[in-house]
Amino acid sequence: MGATIGDAATAAVPAASAARAELAPTGAIRVALVEAPTGGVFFVARISGEPRGVTRDLGQALAEASGLSPAFVVFPNSGEAAEATRAGIVDVAFMPVDATRRAMLAFGPGYYDLESTYLVSGASGVADVEGVDRDGFRVVGIAGTTTIRASARTLARTQPVAVPSVAEAVAMMRDGRADALALSRDTLAPIRSQVPGSRIVAGGFQRTSVSIAVPKGRPAALAFVTAWLTGAKGDGTVRRIFDANGAGEQPVAP
Repeated sequence: MGATIGDAATAAVPAASAARAELAPTGAIRVALVEAPTGGVFFVARISGEPRGVTRDLGQALAEASGLSPAFVVFPNSGEAAEATRAGIVDVAFMPVDATRRAMLAFGPGYYDLESTYLVSGASGVADVEGVDRDGFRVVGIAGTTTIRASARTLARTQPVAVPSVAEAVAMMRDGRADALALSRDTLAPIRSQVPGSRIVAGGFQRTSVSIAVPKGRPAALAFVTAWLTGAKGDGTVRRIFDANGAGEQPVAP
């Protein structure tokens, strides 16, 4: 579904031709989306072949505020989305932040604060995040993501294996080829039902924000998206987008 930016947010956005030129060098604002079997505050899901979710609607609202047409580009993981943004293949992305990404991209404010943790198989008997760190425990994560990097930093007795998509990781859990899946807690909640007997462990190993990003070297674009997202949080636009996508229980980042 689309979302229309409110008056307060619109007033907060500087209208400048330089910003429009940097936001849409090809004429349309290309927005990166990341796909998963179920949508949420970060991932989009395909519904009747079309990507649906919070980031899709945020991209639509940004395009409306800037007077530009959106062009959505879907990626299997946020690592590929980050690299496409760095290379200028897309113009705007929403993604979790870590030091590796800050070196690649220019970030504006966040709209959601997430915690990374693990979904574990019922057979594992693991109840908390510390229990995942054991010899021979088969942990999977999504390639190129902040979560798999944080998992690798915090595990000492095992290491996560990278897979290209959430769908493949879920299939590995369901088929008994993995014991744990590293992902954000909000994303794991709907996935749990797809892996019979699984549980989300207590505790986490990373806390970060999901923030708006543009390629480095586009200062006018960064200023525009920063003002827009700040206004969209303040006037309730982001809250309405969360609610419309079934994320009513999730708080918008301050």
